[in-house]
Amino acid sequence: MSTTAGKTAVKIPARPEALVIVPAQTALVVVDMQHAFLSKGGYLDLVGTDVSPAARVIPAVLAVIGAARRAGLRIFYFQNGFDEQSREARAPSSPLYHKSKALKFMRNNPRYRRMLVTRGSWDFEFVEGIRPRRGETVVNKSRYSGFAGTNFDMLLRAERITTLLLVGVNTNVCVESTLRDAYHREYFALMVADATFQSGPPAMMEATIFNVQNFFGWVSTADEVCRALKSIRSHR
Repeated sequence: MSTTAGKTAVKIPARPEALVIVPAQTALVVVDMQHAFLSKGGYLDLVGTDVSPAARVIPAVLAVIGAARRAGLRIFYFQNGFDEQSREARAPSSPLYHKSKALKFMRNNPRYRRMLVTRGSWDFEFVEGIRPRRGETVVNKSRYSGFAGTNFDMLLRAERITTLLLVGVNTNVCVESTLRDAYHREYFALMVADATFQSGPPAMMEATIFNVQNFFGWVSTADEVCRALKSIRSHR
């Protein structure tokens, strides 16, 4: 821990090198920790994706959330989905209409209409343990990136946030999309790799880790991040 221009700075072990953060300018971003992407009977499970890695990811995410709260970091939660009419993506002129497996599944299985990644449904809700507290912000989104069509960037800039720590799902889709957009908006972004899991084979996780640590940001682990954030609390 050190002081930079009168502000506390903390070094987080990461790849390709350690990342120095200023806690007052750092936010934790919790990406799509919903039944849709993590639970048996959720959308990803229904379309054939193995969601068993959630058994290790959820505790890791909760550990990072706890450490971030104790360190006084701002916390944002993304919640991905559509309104009951899927107005955000129901037109064939939208690429999402064609690429979203959830939308395709609901069109092909009408009994699931309004049940998958739809606001107000069980599928849309956060999994057990993920409970935003007063002062923590939920951002609804209908695209992979948390910056697309939301006020997320404005919220960050209003609070002078410069650095993002990302956890959640899925590594190679919504997490990576958000992290790439963060890079292009001049934010420093660190992915807590073992507090995410990929959609698809393990090679997808490896590819995202390679992309992030070589081109777009930094990669660390839940243990490393929690230890670094603990040092903030112990030096207050």
